[in-house]
Amino acid sequence: VIAAEGEQKASRALKEAAEVIAQSPAALQLRYLQTLNTISAEKNSTIIFPLPIDLLSHFLPKA
Repeated sequence: VIAAEGEQKASRALKEAAEVIAQSPAALQLRYLQTLNTISAEKNSTIIFPLPIDLLSHFLPKA
């Protein structure tokens, strides 16, 4: 039961974050850069191919 409640809270937080990012293209850009920074800071063998947000926008649904 406790795990299910945690999952519900996490789902709500994720939904709220998605709504904020959907309302602000700058927020999406900042999150993208934060993610790239986090991945590149780790000591691993991950290969990153950063793509322009404009290119990715063609794959997103239009509102």
